[in-house]
Amino acid sequence: MMAADIDRQRTISRAGTMEGIGLHTGEKVRVNFKPAEVDTGVVFIRTDLADEPRVPALVENVSNMERGTSLRCDDVEVRTIEHLLSAINGLGIDNLEIELDAGEVLVADGSALDFFKLLQSLKVVEQKAPRRYLEVTEPIFYCDGEVSLAVLPADTLTITYTISFNHPYLQSQFYSYSQASDDYEKHVAPARTFVFEEDVEKLRQAGLIKGGSLENAVVITQQGIMNENLRLPNEFVVHKISDLLGDLMLLGQPLKGRVVAVKSGHRSHIGLIGELRKYQQMKYIRQAPTAEPIYDVERLMEILPHRYPFLMVDRITHLEPNKLVVGIKNVTINEPQFTGHFPGKPIMPGVLIAEAMAQCGGILLLSATENPQDNIVYFMSIDDVRFRRPVVPGDCLVLVTRALRLRSRIAHVRGEAYVDGELAAEGYFKAMLVPRNKAG
Repeated sequence: MMAADIDRQRTISRAGTMEGIGLHTGEKVRVNFKPAEVDTGVVFIRTDLADEPRVPALVENVSNMERGTSLRCDDVEVRTIEHLLSAINGLGIDNLEIELDAGEVLVADGSALDFFKLLQSLKVVEQKAPRRYLEVTEPIFYCDGEVSLAVLPADTLTITYTISFNHPYLQSQFYSYSQASDDYEKHVAPARTFVFEEDVEKLRQAGLIKGGSLENAVVITQQGIMNENLRLPNEFVVHKISDLLGDLMLLGQPLKGRVVAVKSGHRSHIGLIGELRKYQQMKYIRQAPTAEPIYDVERLMEILPHRYPFLMVDRITHLEPNKLVVGIKNVTINEPQFTGHFPGKPIMPGVLIAEAMAQCGGILLLSATENPQDNIVYFMSIDDVRFRRPVVPGDCLVLVTRALRLRSRIAHVRGEAYVDGELAAEGYFKAMLVPRNKAG
């Protein structure tokens, strides 16, 4: 079954292992793949570090885009993830735990093929929860000089890619791939990473490609390639498609749309994903005031310990456990803070807007627990809170909170508050989940 035909989330049925070296570090690494529960997403786990920190594969965690895509949470890094993520995308896997005993994913043969074959051998299975696609209904653009990317409405994911170099051997190549009709294993997975001969020494002097060789990269000279042969007629542009498929996993959900890329690379891929994330979030914000509640106020009072006048969320309209929550706070003149705050010109106190964002963060954490009513969320820090516009009675405050980092029972989240689609406040929150019987 092709990835585009899948309506339910997927993981692997059993664990598996690969070993090799990192392309840039040259260090040995062992990678363990494990099944994950629904809505987990793809998460890297550094087993060589204390507490085995988790690094979700999300665009918010991207730290470096030079010669590969790397993630960082706090001081924890995972490098060169794109080939593995490409294989995960090619198989339509949504939830996976990836344990590493070093800081870089192995390079294998420089393509996604070995990752694809191993994960396929572990048997990809459907889960009970549905997939949450991002369906593009209007064009989305990212441009930077000669580099351009666009996502157009389509029923499935299609990528059309053009590369162009000022080089006697490799100048322009074009390829189009459809996830619905093309065989990823045959048409995309074998394409290897490539490098121009004149760049090799510069990269080595920069401390990169310590594990690079003709066994895991195609080296392009002025006359041809150093390797014996190419695997695909358009292997260079196809590898760029593979990279983009890997980077698109950082969106955190599968995409339906036609992607057109010209002269692109990892940095612009991440730029496009940022634009898609903004588009996705604005869809939630626009729909929130009239959307049917997932949690009404009665359900919220079962989960949160807050009561009037300190319950700052009226309902939840969108929820992705461990990832994203959207809530509503209707601001009315009858609330007690307006009695003494800016008399004659009532404005919602900024501290209460921050509290509303924090409570949404609490709901996000609690929703992923088996019995949310048995836990309480304590906030440990609030950082870089900014207020962009006044919030007054009659406003409908749309609260969007997204998980950035999850580690054991501690989470870092970003909260945003909107009025009429305009950002009113934003900030970062750190919280701890505590069993209710141990709280206080």
